[in-house]
Amino acid sequence: MAVTKKAAAKKAMPKAAAKVAPDLKSVLAELKRAGSPAFKADMAKRYGIVTEAEVYGTTVATLRAMAKRIGYNRALAEQLWRSGIHDARMLATMVDDPADVTPAQMERWVKGMDNWGIVDTACFHYWDRTPHAFAKIEKWSKAKDEFVKRAAFGLLASCAVHKQGTDEQFQRGLELIEREASDARNFAKKAANWALRAIGGKASPKLRSAARLLAKRLADSENATERWNGKDALRAFAKGGA
Repeated sequence: MAVTKKAAAKKAMPKAAAKVAPDLKSVLAELKRAGSPAFKADMAKRYGIVTEAEVYGTTVATLRAMAKRIGYNRALAEQLWRSGIHDARMLATMVDDPADVTPAQMERWVKGMDNWGIVDTACFHYWDRTPHAFAKIEKWSKAKDEFVKRAAFGLLASCAVHKQGTDEQFQRGLELIEREASDARNFAKKAANWALRAIGGKASPKLRSAARLLAKRLADSENATERWNGKDALRAFAKGGA
């Protein structure tokens, strides 16, 4: 039987190549190629991101583009994290699926965080969508390590901004902020302040009122750090934002 031109053309067309998941070696090579010495220097000088990890200087925009292309890949995320390279760890928080995160993994990762950049990226783009967020907020709010404590309040702020939580959970968050508002360490106090402003600017009317009352109490405190937290939040509320 004669073969039609259409059938012959279809037969001759090569099959589409299956999408191959990127391997750690190729991803690290791409991160290194994309690294910028200028951005690496700016991380510390302009943004205060100081880390003991190896840094390539890959911009956040590049990391996001890579993450979008890669998609969720839990195995790769773990490999990237275990590499210990700052840029790779940033990418890991973008390609791991929040639905797959375990409490043990969160504990392991947070203990390896030594700068606000990786903490805030994990909280704002990743951990706030896990079902373990508020349990970790409760636990980490008491941490002695500055960046673990930042993770607690950065996560609380992220949940408030993205409306991931109940009024009861955020009310408890306000109690934690008040309890820890005297911590004068830079990255801890700024995270608590961020959480207070986020709840006061994004939550329900009842919570917004509670956040403003807390800010007023802190602003009247005899403790300098508490006063700073309260007054800064009140200024943000007066401007109509968080």
